[in-house]
Amino acid sequence: MFFFRYDRRIFQNFDWTLFALVMGICAIGVVNIYSTGFGLGENSPQLYLKQIQWIILGLFLMAISFLIDYRVIAQAAYVIYGILLASLVYVAFFGHMANGAQRWISFGFVLLQPSEFMKIAVIIVLARYFDDHKSREPYLLRELFLPLALVLIPFVFIIRQPDLGTALMILIVAVSLVLFIGVYWKSIIIAAASAVVMMPLAWLFLKDYQKHRLFSFLSPESDPLGSGYHIIQSMIAIGSGGVLGKGFLRGSQTQLKFLPEQQTDFVFSVFAEEWGFVGGVVLMVMFMSLMVWGFRIALHSRDLLGTILAFGITALIGWEVIINLGMVLGLLPVVGIPLPFFSYGGSAMASMLAAVGLLMNISVRRFILQR
Repeated sequence: MFFFRYDRRIFQNFDWTLFALVMGICAIGVVNIYSTGFGLGENSPQLYLKQIQWIILGLFLMAISFLIDYRVIAQAAYVIYGILLASLVYVAFFGHMANGAQRWISFGFVLLQPSEFMKIAVIIVLARYFDDHKSREPYLLRELFLPLALVLIPFVFIIRQPDLGTALMILIVAVSLVLFIGVYWKSIIIAAASAVVMMPLAWLFLKDYQKHRLFSFLSPESDPLGSGYHIIQSMIAIGSGGVLGKGFLRGSQTQLKFLPEQQTDFVFSVFAEEWGFVGGVVLMVMFMSLMVWGFRIALHSRDLLGTILAFGITALIGWEVIINLGMVLGLLPVVGIPLPFFSYGGSAMASMLAAVGLLMNISVRRFILQR
């Protein structure tokens, strides 16, 4: 089977709605990232230019994942998973270290974070597994041991980097997929009870700063200059934006650099300070439209494989949006999850755009495949 066979229906039915939503969010994100470096003047690291470069790379990966039939990609699921798992093993021993974390592979001119691509690989490999093991009945817990292993192996490597946010995201999306496929309610109860029992053990593996973040979530005022600083400054920035915001490049928390990690985890706080409640609502409507469109693609897919893939990718985007907003609003602990297509980040941007290409792949081929 050819990786790509020309069919004019692929381009005639191109999903312009999905593409426009994602590119619109990316464009607003670039402008917002420009604002985060504006106050630094000539000393600005020009992150918005680097973000544009990563978007261009992401568009290239999007084109590849769009043009190759998603069924062919699924056939290579275990190979893709194996390559990325091997890269996580490499990172554990020889990875590039920065800010106390060992998460990247250095290629000299660029750093890549394999864990970001592993999120997509886990979705693909689970979709392949459940498509190969179709069942009209809900799955029993013992039937989920292999999928669980496929999730937990990279989870362990990623959480040791440490990267709690990405590890949790892989786990959350995997659980969402399993519940979507269908599991007996008794199995759900047993799994939930086991998770509760394991929580004290999981606590032992957390780094000190991760534990402090959890405590600061409960009471950020208890350490306003330490672990609670991020949340407090974020809420100040969002609240000071008011209804219409302070205006582009006029956010005091942003330009005076009171707001930490303003180009990554707390990028929405920058946007809300400058564009206010109205701007925040517009951005959220764009994200909600993107998720609704993604679930629509899953609903109209011509086969189970496409349905699972589309649901998994959309769930990944949705959960990252929900958790990031929960973090910046002080509703959830700070676990280091970026806002998709909006936060600065090379590997995150490239991998998510590749995932969108796969989503468009499924969308357009419903006009080609027969049930």
